[in-house]
Amino acid sequence: MRIYISCDMEGTAGVCVWRQCDPENREEYPIYRRYMTQEVRAAIEGAREAGATDILINDSHSSMRNLLFDELPADVRLVSGAPKPYSMAEKIEPGVDAVFLTGYHAKGGDRDGVLAHTFSDDVVYRVTMNGTECSEALLVAALAGSRGVPIVLITGDSTIVRETTRALPWAVGVAVKDAIGFYATSTLTPQAAQAAIRTGAREAIRRIAAAKPFTFPGNVEMLFEATRVEVADFIELMPGFERVNGRTLRFSADGYESAYRAYVAAVRLGAGAITPP
Repeated sequence: MRIYISCDMEGTAGVCVWRQCDPENREEYPIYRRYMTQEVRAAIEGAREAGATDILINDSHSSMRNLLFDELPADVRLVSGAPKPYSMAEKIEPGVDAVFLTGYHAKGGDRDGVLAHTFSDDVVYRVTMNGTECSEALLVAALAGSRGVPIVLITGDSTIVRETTRALPWAVGVAVKDAIGFYATSTLTPQAAQAAIRTGAREAIRRIAAAKPFTFPGNVEMLFEATRVEVADFIELMPGFERVNGRTLRFSADGYESAYRAYVAAVRLGAGAITPP
């Protein structure tokens, strides 16, 4: 049984400020990257207890070089480094039995979300696909779904767990913390979070037979609301993007994969507008 894990960091137990998940921070980041790694390991252990045999992990946070190799089982495979063409969904391919999303967080604009954002808090305020407002989890779920692969586990803050399991009712959700504010949380301890994730992963494997791929079928219209006008100025340069208003652009595609690729490219191009020349 082949399981793919996309692991983010802001949804890790205890994380509540950017410096805890900033690779340039030398005090708190080393502690929380270890907690991130241990949550991934807990998911692997639970999956294997339920019968999973082949594990591929995509490090999906920031530089995408966060996981501590020596704290992971020796026989897993890891996708590491950035940029990747498919970013948080790199190497989700037909033949994978199911996807786990660990350490995920609320989407940009959510009122109740710790460090809530969607790929980049500097670039993206809101993104919708065919009228559905999307989190990182839903964007990845739809890419996996376009390849016939279901999401069966989501871990992170209670807001993203609630939202994702509402859209994907077959998925197991493990909430490791609740938002008190953007920079404050009521959280499980790392040990308690890891135990809950291990249990959730076992249950998720047992539910695979009932899981369904999540898709945006047919033609897809993306509305990309940028954080700033100057970000939208840059994104408008990309072929296929049509300016709707000062900060919003429209992109139409004949399938979700094209829309997802355009979204990833727009986030990367838009980041170029943040630093003045």
